[in-house]
Amino acid sequence: QAEEKWDFVLVSNIHEAGSEKETKRKKFLDELSKKGFTIKKIEDKKLFYGVRAPKQIFQKYQWLLRNPDSKLQNPDAHRDIPVTTRIRLVNFILQNTVTSDLEKLHDLRKKRVFEAAFPLHEKEEVREFLKERWARWRDIFSQQPIEKIRCYFGEKVALYFAWLGWYTYLLGFAAVAGLLVFVTGITVFNSSQVSKEICEATNTIMCPLCDQKCPFWLLSDTCTYAKVTHMIDNEGTVLFAMFMAIWATVFLELWKRQRATVVTDWDLYRWDEEEEELAMELINNLQHEPQQYQHSYFRSTIILLLVLVMIAVLIGIAHGLVIYRVVATALFTQSDLEFLREQANTMAVMTGAVLHYITIVIMTKVNRRVALYLCELEKPRTFSQHENSFTIKIFTFQFFTNFSSLIYIAFFLGRINGHPGNYVRIAGRWRLEECHPSGCITDLFIQMAIIMLLKQTISNVMEYLVPWISHKLHKKWQRPKKRRVMLGEEEEAEDPCKRQWLSNYQLSEVNAFSLFDEFLEMVIQYSFTTIFVAAFPLAPLLAFCNNLFEIRLDAIKMMRLRRRIVPRKANDIGIWLQVLEAIGILAVIGNGLVIAITSDFIPMQVYKYTYSPCMMENSTGVDCSTGYINHSLSVFRIQDFEPHTKPGLGPMGLCCRYRDYRNADDYSYTVQFWHIFAARLAFLILFEHVALCVKLIAAWYVPDVPQSVKNKFRVRKHNNLRKEL
Repeated sequence: QAEEKWDFVLVSNIHEAGSEKETKRKKFLDELSKKGFTIKKIEDKKLFYGVRAPKQIFQKYQWLLRNPDSKLQNPDAHRDIPVTTRIRLVNFILQNTVTSDLEKLHDLRKKRVFEAAFPLHEKEEVREFLKERWARWRDIFSQQPIEKIRCYFGEKVALYFAWLGWYTYLLGFAAVAGLLVFVTGITVFNSSQVSKEICEATNTIMCPLCDQKCPFWLLSDTCTYAKVTHMIDNEGTVLFAMFMAIWATVFLELWKRQRATVVTDWDLYRWDEEEEELAMELINNLQHEPQQYQHSYFRSTIILLLVLVMIAVLIGIAHGLVIYRVVATALFTQSDLEFLREQANTMAVMTGAVLHYITIVIMTKVNRRVALYLCELEKPRTFSQHENSFTIKIFTFQFFTNFSSLIYIAFFLGRINGHPGNYVRIAGRWRLEECHPSGCITDLFIQMAIIMLLKQTISNVMEYLVPWISHKLHKKWQRPKKRRVMLGEEEEAEDPCKRQWLSNYQLSEVNAFSLFDEFLEMVIQYSFTTIFVAAFPLAPLLAFCNNLFEIRLDAIKMMRLRRRIVPRKANDIGIWLQVLEAIGILAVIGNGLVIAITSDFIPMQVYKYTYSPCMMENSTGVDCSTGYINHSLSVFRIQDFEPHTKPGLGPMGLCCRYRDYRNADDYSYTVQFWHIFAARLAFLILFEHVALCVKLIAAWYVPDVPQSVKNKFRVRKHNNLRKEL
């Protein structure tokens, strides 16, 4: 039984005798035999080759690295190092074995000589424990067995789940704070003075929202929209944005401490990846010469230019979404359905958000191909460098794919559209959108809510259903065959390996970037949770609920639906930490800009302390925001409309109102506009400096490495020196 354990399985189609593919396959297997590998062949509809490495390979590995791994697991009869280390080493040798034609396994797979290569899910005690206690929906609130995950999948996967668990745990606090802010908005700010004024403005006639067919309208018609806006846009969101900027820093600092504790327990704190890579190269080929570090400024410049071109394309797609919203608004306002006419702007925002989600799904696939192509151009030296380079590129592309449209809504919508009589138009025809008199923040709220909900429902359902359905179908196809074998009269006994290899082959394929995809999904979610959280306080709550399911979903996929992932050694989450730190800084800038520019918080404060009735004498008992709406609307003379536009029938009177701070005679900006502009700028500088200072203080206050870890190393050094002496 012990002899029947195999490190890896190679799968090939049955090729014609003497064909080029068969020759190439034989050459590769001969190279493995020369290295002392045991190979077992099983024939079914495909050819399966079981591969087992000789003991001396692992003895060399342990000797070169004085590896403490052998103490960590109960060794089997022939396994004196952990299964994870064994698989990792065998995978390295398989990937770097060169045939006489100078081809590696990667090249042979491209040429369809081999179809698959994977380690096996074996009936180990650890696996059964993880299947029963971790990879089940019922364990959704249970703590994760990180040590057991490490023993089965290796350190890199264990660190991913440790990070995801820690992130989800701390998200709970942010979710509670966000929910409190939202509930407070519903209860306290629902009846704010500003929304009250909008609801009572039955005599305020607003300018038409489009050129043809759109009538003049009363400000009081948008009473509900105003109430919703002031649930989101209030003083509470400013405090919450500041809280989230600090939360992002504290989360990362606490994670660094958690990670230091975990990897110290694994004896990997000072592990050197480069040393391990060189050791494996020498074990594979004693004549191997180390690859030199190289840097080409020319190649870097070309890659940088190509990245900029790709970013320009992604921004162009965001422009396309803007044009869609403008055209959709114009078409909805001319619709025969009364509901569409009345809610034209909201419908355009909602359908635009769905379209944005579809572009995210499509461009994610395109971004991946472009990022991989650019990585190949860059020619990184090691897998780790390749992964880091790929991470930076795909995150940059995904960031622009996900956030370009949101950036437009937050910072440009309603600010670059001109004014009545002089509108900015697309192709000289369609007017750019305007903000509602109570602000643009609700548009941003709707866009974020739809994208987050769609990403967390449709994407997760597809992520689970696709491998689950294919797994069930494979099982169904195999059942009749098994029954025939059992009922056959003189059938030879089936090789026990055959069933195991077949069942592993039928699982969904994994690749080097399978874990990367999970990380990317979570980091993009982290961006949504922090960068525009001032506009969407429920983002942390949605992320928290999603992550509770995400942990078990990933566990079930890895344990039950996918082939075993090749274990990788790691002592941190790699370049993702720098990405998360960059997002933390972007969160401060983003939330500062949302409050200063998107929100009506600053104009309202300027009004309260400069122009409101409270600044007059004898104003006790008066709400300081009384008269704000009238103050924030400018007056436009109907006779000044552009001649080719035909607004609906004019109202009783000669003027209509629109949201801006302009003079009634020449439509130039008023003094109030410049007051507000200066206040926005001052707040932005103040908010960002205060938030960044608080982040720095939090980073200093929480040490990266716990004292217990430092003391452990100090005691160990002391004991070693004493022993030497």
